[in-house]
Amino acid sequence: MKAKEIREKNKEEIKKLLGEKRMLVRKLRFDIASKQTKDHRDHREAKKDAAKLLTVLNEAEVLKSQKNTIKKSSY
Repeated sequence: MKAKEIREKNKEEIKKLLGEKRMLVRKLRFDIASKQTKDHRDHREAKKDAAKLLTVLNEAEVLKSQKNTIKKSSY
């Protein structure tokens, strides 16, 4: 999943995807620990996707707060 694709989604969709990725990371972590899977690549990719989702959410919050401070200072 690319950041550009994530930015096209709304906040609720991003939060839903984040929850799904976190569940997947948890499942894969336990599967690896119990030796049910040997492919660590899926775990790594799921963690990276979750980080990208969080980054985009935080970027949106920062931009929103910056816009609010600009509006307040212009009065």
